[in-house]
Amino acid sequence: MTVSSGSPGWYLRRLSRMGPAEVGGRAVDAARRRHWRSARPRAPRVTGARFTAVLPAGTVASIAPDAAKRLVAEADRLMAGHAGFFGVERDDLVDPDWWYDPKTGRRAPWGYAFDVPYRDEEAVGDIKQIWELSRHQYLTVLAAAYAVTGDERYAERVSDHLRSWWAANAPLRGVHWTSGIELGIRLLSWVWVRRLLDGWPGAAGLFEDNPVALHQIWHHQRWLAGFPSRGSSANNHVIAEAAGQFAAACAFDWFPASARWRADALRSLDRQLRSNTFLSGLNRELATEYHGLVLELGLAAVAEADAFGAPVPASVRLVLLRMTDALAAVVDGRLRPPRQGDADDGHGLVVDGAGTDRWGSLLATGDAVFGRLDWWPDVAGTDVRTPLLAALVRPYAKGGTASAVSRPAARPGHFADAGMTILRGPEGIWCRCDGGPHGFLSIAAHAHADALSVEVRHDGVDVLADPGTYCYHGQPEWRRYFRSTLGHNTLERDGADQSVSGGPFLWTRHARTRVLATGPSDVSDGGTARWSAEHDGYQGSVHRRRVELTAESQELRVVDEVHGERGPVRLAFHLGPAVGAELVGNRAVLVWTRDGEDRSAVLDLPGELSWRAHRGESDPPLGWYSPGFGRKEPATTLVGTGFTEGAEGFTTVLRFRAREDV
Repeated sequence: MTVSSGSPGWYLRRLSRMGPAEVGGRAVDAARRRHWRSARPRAPRVTGARFTAVLPAGTVASIAPDAAKRLVAEADRLMAGHAGFFGVERDDLVDPDWWYDPKTGRRAPWGYAFDVPYRDEEAVGDIKQIWELSRHQYLTVLAAAYAVTGDERYAERVSDHLRSWWAANAPLRGVHWTSGIELGIRLLSWVWVRRLLDGWPGAAGLFEDNPVALHQIWHHQRWLAGFPSRGSSANNHVIAEAAGQFAAACAFDWFPASARWRADALRSLDRQLRSNTFLSGLNRELATEYHGLVLELGLAAVAEADAFGAPVPASVRLVLLRMTDALAAVVDGRLRPPRQGDADDGHGLVVDGAGTDRWGSLLATGDAVFGRLDWWPDVAGTDVRTPLLAALVRPYAKGGTASAVSRPAARPGHFADAGMTILRGPEGIWCRCDGGPHGFLSIAAHAHADALSVEVRHDGVDVLADPGTYCYHGQPEWRRYFRSTLGHNTLERDGADQSVSGGPFLWTRHARTRVLATGPSDVSDGGTARWSAEHDGYQGSVHRRRVELTAESQELRVVDEVHGERGPVRLAFHLGPAVGAELVGNRAVLVWTRDGEDRSAVLDLPGELSWRAHRGESDPPLGWYSPGFGRKEPATTLVGTGFTEGAEGFTTVLRFRAREDV
């Protein structure tokens, strides 16, 4: 049973996942919070500050016209007061209320930051809705539109909103001073706002000649130096904190503590990037969107270091190179990466308009910074961010690091340390098999109970889909469902998840998974790809799964075995939202359309189980797909129920074929 975040039971469970060093560090944090309640110094006086971290001449002119057009269209929408965050459309952004949640209509309370119960939606509202606007990434879009067009309306709107935010959010007051990741990303946004507004007559008056701005920038960095994410919480949050602190200490090198903040942040970034990343290059949280977030933050930090002239350890660039190669290796033919683990639509740096492919943009930046390998997928689209970042990264980083290390000669399909295998077949068949660790660190905050799950696509279309995330706080029944075992394409036993949840970002027992065998991963030209693994998440039994993809027949075979005590099971297959299904007995005919062409497949399900189709059910939740954070739509889920006794194994066969052959 899940314990709500913030309850006494949750605190006890959370404490049980900490080591002595983390407990001691958090005790120091608690004492510092008490001290800072009444000890709020002003920023040291700064005179003669100058902003020198500007873009090289000609950078903006190198932006592709179609990317610039998308950017300006997005900026014009923002100027009209319109934006969408997590499925909620807003039209109040001409003069925003920084504490207002449009989803619930609530307004966060005022008070000392660490007294605000930000996890309590009844008291505060949806904190993600409130925080997102104050990351100020929409202001980097407006600032980029100014840089591209020279239209001062964009710059003036940025100035108005920053001054409004600074006036409404005094240091250590309110919800925007409670979470380090928010401060880190906001600092990075401010660095880029100042850079992109360079040339506007009011830029210096907004930043370096503005005592209010200096006060805010100093307090943000003091906060990050005082309250780093620790121990079991040192995941993507600590990367954002270090990257934002480092960027600000480079670009806003105006304070007596700037050199110390810069050095400490770079050491943390180096250590935490290595800690958060497998040697294969995949992110240890095994949540793909956080792989993207960490990679964006790391690339932005390296660009800032090179603009400032700060030496960066080779290990930082090496981790980012491996992450980029790993991303190129796991995307499908449409450049879509796996939908694994939590996803909250978080970005490190936003300067692009709607319709820009995030993953294509990251690969384009990787090409510009490190150089692409022959097996990388082609990136057809354009973006604004790549030329901006690439202009700041020193040329030696493009050749030196990339040529000095061994990079994969062919596209890897099996990532042993992460337990991820990508099987590829003809006609764009793509299958992810999950045999990796439950998650990262002792709490595995962003993990799902998805051991041995599969995710199958055909030419980029979700056929057997990972349903996604949908929400974090405020809707516990939906949070439980989207990260449950039943919410993934795997087998549930005794009505229980494989791993035990202790709260919305806490797992108290982790299923242990091991890969038993792998064969060739890419059989696009013929042959059979193979993978098998098992996990011990069900006490008294072991779930073992074998997957085979045969190229000639375009057939995917999944065999599930449960060894041990007898018990009830449920086997789930979640279809993508574009896939229609007709279930008769234990056979489902699947149909969908791609680029105006009808496609189809037949799913033969184990006859030992009793099958039923579910779609858009809410009590309890079942049959849903979340295309992005805060959004969900009905999709068909096929669930088979039965018992393990007497079954040699449950065999599922997915055969792709033309619709006219059905």
